[in-house]
Amino acid sequence: MKAPKRLQSLIDEGLVDSVLRQLMSGKEAAVYVVRCGDDTRCAKVYKAATERSFRQAVDYTENRKVKNTRQARAMAKGTRFGREAAEAAWQSAEVDALYRLAAAGVRVPRPYNFLDGVLLMELVADANGDAAPRLNDVQFTPEDALRHHATLLREVVRMLCAGVVHGDLSEFNILLAEDGPVIIDLPQAVDAAGNNHAQRMLLRDVENLRNFFGQFAPALLTTNHGAEMWDLYTRGLLHPDTPLSGEFKSRQGPVDLGSVLREIDDARDEEHARQLRQQEAG
Repeated sequence: MKAPKRLQSLIDEGLVDSVLRQLMSGKEAAVYVVRCGDDTRCAKVYKAATERSFRQAVDYTENRKVKNTRQARAMAKGTRFGREAAEAAWQSAEVDALYRLAAAGVRVPRPYNFLDGVLLMELVADANGDAAPRLNDVQFTPEDALRHHATLLREVVRMLCAGVVHGDLSEFNILLAEDGPVIIDLPQAVDAAGNNHAQRMLLRDVENLRNFFGQFAPALLTTNHGAEMWDLYTRGLLHPDTPLSGEFKSRQGPVDLGSVLREIDDARDEEHARQLRQQEAG
């Protein structure tokens, strides 16, 4: 196919030889299958994030570093330059997270390069060499659901041990490769220690996994791995191979009404985002 304009700079730099086809297009990015020498890879072309809510952006970008104080001031004021800097930071967050997680042994696509708002990375493939399906497009036996759920819990633990929380993990951004699930879409990844919303996001990520695989293996619906992970993490007891029981009793304390109301708002936003992803998947 004819190379999209946004990919031309990668072709000019010799990073991409040809564009084979468009793989998908969503609100945040369009993904293309490309040839790089003898390899088939994918190129993620980021779009302007005009449909993100300001509150969500603040939650995800809290404590993210920018190059200088001028950028930080402009981002806080919401100027045109500030919006451009915020978008660049949003894009580079995924690149940084992919390199960090790949180095930690987490099952994510291997990143190769990032140029002019385009992320060149590994194409996750199925047994036939085709682009791997998302989990929401696959039906599972109870045994497979339990196995893949256990695998993904271990990946979430590895991410947390590397100091990263995905922030939007669900069946819509996990691919089922020939050798098991692979986690994708990380522009909203947050620093586990430096973001005040990290705990809430981790609990939601793990809950999403539980609810999805619980459709095929109902025994999972009574588990509470997220709270167990976070408790071990905050006490310095979580390691990549730490065994998890799925049982956890929270410590009793005063109710934070503000946090409860925020959880309700987040659940509403998450349901809206889920509906949008289902429409895009259809």
